[in-house]
Amino acid sequence: MVITVTSVLTILRKIVDISIVWLMFYIILKNIRNSVKLTLLFKGVVIIIVLKIISDLCGFTTVGLLLEYVIMYGPLALIVIFQPEIRNILEQLGRNQLLGRHKVLTVDEREHLVYQLTQAMDYLRKNKIGALIVLERDISLGNYIDKAKKLYADLSSDLLIAIFYEGNPLHDGGVIIQGDRVTCAGAVFPTSSSTKINKRLGTRHRAALGIAEETDAIALVVSEETGRLSVAIKGELFYNLSIDDVRMMLINELKPKTVSEYDEDEIEEEEIYEEDN
Repeated sequence: MVITVTSVLTILRKIVDISIVWLMFYIILKNIRNSVKLTLLFKGVVIIIVLKIISDLCGFTTVGLLLEYVIMYGPLALIVIFQPEIRNILEQLGRNQLLGRHKVLTVDEREHLVYQLTQAMDYLRKNKIGALIVLERDISLGNYIDKAKKLYADLSSDLLIAIFYEGNPLHDGGVIIQGDRVTCAGAVFPTSSSTKINKRLGTRHRAALGIAEETDAIALVVSEETGRLSVAIKGELFYNLSIDDVRMMLINELKPKTVSEYDEDEIEEEEIYEEDN
């Protein structure tokens, strides 16, 4: 068999073609995994396809006909219903964080981040000062940052306390943290329409759950009325937590996904830090 330049280029084109398709699937599945609503949507689509296959094998004519209509007109309905989620995915494609978070924190930086956050929340809790703090992870919060007041400041408990002080014009909105820096304040997030959330909880809690449903962000809340602490992660709201509960949740959630990103010394330091706390 004679290998020519044309055959080599043909093979390379096929490899690139397949790679692009796999990259598209990777991006779609990554965004589905990080969004509670899209995960439920994906499961629903899989169930409909499985039911269609079963109805065809068993000869269920009526069920099969109904499912055909669902499959035929379902995509149009999904585009209308899930327009915000689809828009967020398309926005992600235009950003530079497709392959992960913009900054991977070291052990020392994570310790500093957790310490400053818990210090601020403890003060806010004791003084019943309402607060909403959102930590960006893999999914960009750029569309919320663009509409907020930019700060780009080093994170400190004093800064967070000053932002949420009642006399500050930015205290009603949320703070977004990227890495170990405060990116903006006064951010407005979508409120959750979940019926599971306690009706007595206010806008801050619903906004925290709303951003946790749409992204993989961590949302921290201090109740202005009761001073109680809450954390929203992966579409769930954990209410009435102690400051130690919040600290441990942050430590667990901010751990790197793979230990290969860090050397053995950093891992040992992290284990010692957890044991001490």
